[in-house]
Amino acid sequence: MTPDTSGTSGTNGTSHTRDDASAAAAPASAGNLNFVLVCVFIDMLGIGLVVPVLPILVGEFVAGRDAQALWFGVLAAVFGLLQFVFMPMLGAISDRVGRRPVLMYSMAGMCLNFLATGLAPNLACLFIGRVIGGISSASMSVASAYASDISTRENRAKSFGKVGAAFGLGFICGPMLGGLLGSVNLQLPFFVAAALSAGNLLYGYLYVPESLAPAQRAPFKLTAVNPFAALAKLGRRTEIRGLVVAFGIMTFAQMMLQSTWVLYTHFRFDWSPRENGIALFCVGLCAAVVQAALLGPLIKRFGEVRLALLGMSSGCITFLLYGLATEGWMMYVFILCNLLAFAAAPALQGLISKSAEAHEQGELMGSLQSISSLGVVVMPLVGSVILGEVSHLPANDWRIGSSFFVCSAMQALAIVVAWRYFDGRRAARELAP
Repeated sequence: MTPDTSGTSGTNGTSHTRDDASAAAAPASAGNLNFVLVCVFIDMLGIGLVVPVLPILVGEFVAGRDAQALWFGVLAAVFGLLQFVFMPMLGAISDRVGRRPVLMYSMAGMCLNFLATGLAPNLACLFIGRVIGGISSASMSVASAYASDISTRENRAKSFGKVGAAFGLGFICGPMLGGLLGSVNLQLPFFVAAALSAGNLLYGYLYVPESLAPAQRAPFKLTAVNPFAALAKLGRRTEIRGLVVAFGIMTFAQMMLQSTWVLYTHFRFDWSPRENGIALFCVGLCAAVVQAALLGPLIKRFGEVRLALLGMSSGCITFLLYGLATEGWMMYVFILCNLLAFAAAPALQGLISKSAEAHEQGELMGSLQSISSLGVVVMPLVGSVILGEVSHLPANDWRIGSSFFVCSAMQALAIVVAWRYFDGRRAARELAP
């Protein structure tokens, strides 16, 4: 661990200031970025580990499928709400006190979250774990800030790309590993995730220095932690409002599908964490292949407008088929046939980004992320209520898929909104002198 010498003084004020400026200007070593990548990967791996297991674990503490669906939705919404509120706050705190202490706090909190969940003897203790996790899950935003601190202007985008790749890789591997461990014991994935977080915390404490020099730290401002400010500002951009609305509806539909997937397949096909882990691994792998390798050729072939519409259409049809599936193997087929849907969000983001100047890109993309964060709060509740209402029906009753039918309808609405926006823009261009 690098000792903190910010409180000491040099032989003269000029020398000390020059040293601070040099430290701020020089990029940190590759090992520091490696820590960020390991931190993000392990956090996402830990979160992914519990995805196929937590909905099933809730059923151990409640009576009836309707209660299981409802309380899992509440747990997911509580976690999402606290994350939505605390993530910008912890990011602002990291601007004031430095990245390292906030990263240490986040890793310690996630470790306690996994331990509390794994050891929970009842539903109330599950809530305690979710609360701890929600208020400490700042690793992604603060890790990105750390990566920015230690990168030069020329390689900053490359660093962000590596952080995104670590995020995706962790979430691809996590559900598969969690499903396999959960098939042995439902609590085992939580203990493994806790051990990974503890190991990451120890490594960071011993070997990782601070990335933000004292001279570069900013005062804490309450205005910087308002999670609704970015959404309000985004709503005032009338020139892209249709695209933003379509993006929001599509994102909310995907959030509801993700939050009800495990319980739906458990109720419908009696899937265990193992089967869900494999299926979620396939989803993550398909998303990674499309977004990392196929997105460029697809945009070149169809253009962003057509690709966005085709992707949303693919999602609309596939969500409907998920709800109508009568055999578990069909879900794997539908996942593999839904590749275009993974290109819809990047295509829409690309179209939205073209409306902003270069210096506005970070704020605009952050605002879109706020929509996704809000969806994590709202849609698990909506999906769990719908699934709970039909959970008493026989497994072969088509109405069991009602939550997916709603997702499909939302996708259809997003297509209509986007189509009207594109049609209006085309008409405006034709009428322009």
